[in-house]
Amino acid sequence: MIHSLFLVNASGDIFLEKHWKSVVSRSVCDYFFEALERATEPENVPPVIPTPHHYLISVLRHRIYFVAVIQSEVPPLFVIEFLHRVVDTFQDYFGVCTEAAIKDNVVVVYELLEEMLDNGFPLATESNILKELIKPPTILRTMVNTITGSTNVGEQLPTGQLSVVPWRRTGVKYTNNEAYFDVVEEIDAIIDKSGSTITAEIQGVIDACVKLTGMPDLTLSFMNPRLLDDVSFHPCVRFKRWEAERILSFIPPDGNFRLLSYHVSSQNLVAIPVYVKHNIIFREGSSQGRFDLTLGPKQTMGKAVESVLVSSQLPRGVLNVSLNPSQGTYTFDPVTKMLSWDVGKINPQKLPSLKGTMSLQAGASKPDENPTINIQFKIQQMAISGLKVNRLDMYGEKYKPFKGIKYMTKAGKFQVRT
Repeated sequence: MIHSLFLVNASGDIFLEKHWKSVVSRSVCDYFFEALERATEPENVPPVIPTPHHYLISVLRHRIYFVAVIQSEVPPLFVIEFLHRVVDTFQDYFGVCTEAAIKDNVVVVYELLEEMLDNGFPLATESNILKELIKPPTILRTMVNTITGSTNVGEQLPTGQLSVVPWRRTGVKYTNNEAYFDVVEEIDAIIDKSGSTITAEIQGVIDACVKLTGMPDLTLSFMNPRLLDDVSFHPCVRFKRWEAERILSFIPPDGNFRLLSYHVSSQNLVAIPVYVKHNIIFREGSSQGRFDLTLGPKQTMGKAVESVLVSSQLPRGVLNVSLNPSQGTYTFDPVTKMLSWDVGKINPQKLPSLKGTMSLQAGASKPDENPTINIQFKIQQMAISGLKVNRLDMYGEKYKPFKGIKYMTKAGKFQVRT
């Protein structure tokens, strides 16, 4: 199935490669580099690139491209899901998934990739199993391995590998028993000139951190489960129970894992949490233009809109800008024509605004279209879809665990057209 894996950094250099079958030449990545050059943005590289003898399937995470080389036709989503699992495993082991972290732990990386795929087919992808097979690196363990020449590979077969619940190891014990769930929603939207919503959808995930003794059986119910569409579950979830009762019933893995991901696409269900008032004017034959922008919260149920960052790609005819922000700071790059405004937190009593003039090229014609405005933001303790957890119950164990639920909404591709 998967012949080889190449890791490509933001500069376009291959800094790590792994082959499971025959060695595939690095030159196969030339097709990927051609697609990368044609892409307007890094994330716009096609996920599947056919070549005369191979298929290249890639994902972009943490500014690193993970490029898998396939010789026979396979379901692309199968490979993409595996690549995301590789990234999540690296993040779990090293804390971050960066080029530096991968290079610093290159031995552990190769050991993990050897266990995760067997002759090109996925074998052990569960974090619990991998951590028993290959111990996560620590400073002490690294020093001992350097002196003794030993490796991080465990000597015994993981207990979960032969179990009916392979995602959970046996004999788990904790002094403090706790289960935390994070409901994180990302809103993608395009707003037109008049403020109407052209398209809006929500991608949501529920991430869990479960540290419970023994073999607990959990049920998680929602106030409004019918909101959820196109749901993807962790293998631990009993799907029949969800279909019948819309209740999540599962024996959780030990530690961090993604319980489910979902999609909300019906526009009447998607609330837009911020609005933008804009007045961007370019006059024909004039050397000056006007730039007025005001942000405000909308449908946030009283929650604060934080970490707001506004960016806009101005036309090539703009030489410079002279703007006055009522809040935060702005930067303008005269070469790339990229305007960025770091707003911070929106105060509903005093709405942040950015106003001023643009210096335009003398004699330049009026731009064909006004620039689009991209907005990044976060809203704590709120799920924009209205999803709410009703209750979390535990069976099979006698102790009472500490339970916590946290909500967060953030912007994905949130674009306002002017």
